[in-house]
Amino acid sequence: MGYRLSKIYTRTGDAGETGLGDGRRVPKDHPRVEAIGEVDALNSQLGLLLAQLAEQEGMWLGLSELLEVLAPCQHRLFDLGGELAMPAYQALDQAEVARLEAAIDRWNEEVGPLENFILPGGSLLVAQAHVCRSQARSAERRCQQLNALEPLSGVTLAYINRLSDLLFVAARLIAKRLHIQEVLWQAAPKP
Repeated sequence: MGYRLSKIYTRTGDAGETGLGDGRRVPKDHPRVEAIGEVDALNSQLGLLLAQLAEQEGMWLGLSELLEVLAPCQHRLFDLGGELAMPAYQALDQAEVARLEAAIDRWNEEVGPLENFILPGGSLLVAQAHVCRSQARSAERRCQQLNALEPLSGVTLAYINRLSDLLFVAARLIAKRLHIQEVLWQAAPKP
């Protein structure tokens, strides 16, 4: 890829607009820009989770599989951002959705059925996986809002949906492999 940023600021966005890959200029609060921003925020949170997993990997060998499955997701999220910035561009394909589904099925079998609602917590790693999951849901909502105005590909929408599912199961798998009790929701006491 031959793209180089020789200058970080351009001053072209100072009036509240930004440029898309197809040449259009749109307000910075346009649904497309909102979706790009949410995907970028998810990618940043996922980067934090991956860094934390990498730091723990030497002590807990069971985390290497999580790194292998989740690390490519950062690249695919960047691709998804490209799709959002350049509406005619299509980078994601059904094979990537299938890759996530295979990991979800494999990990879900290991953690077993969910018997109660769980809360984000138990450890920093588990909580960060849940932060990523909730950020993925936010990105999905923004993509769906954009989809109502300017249709997105079904693969794009399926990918972001499946990624949030993967991150939920990843949080549970981290807890299981590190022998951390899941934080179970407790209903408020009845008066």
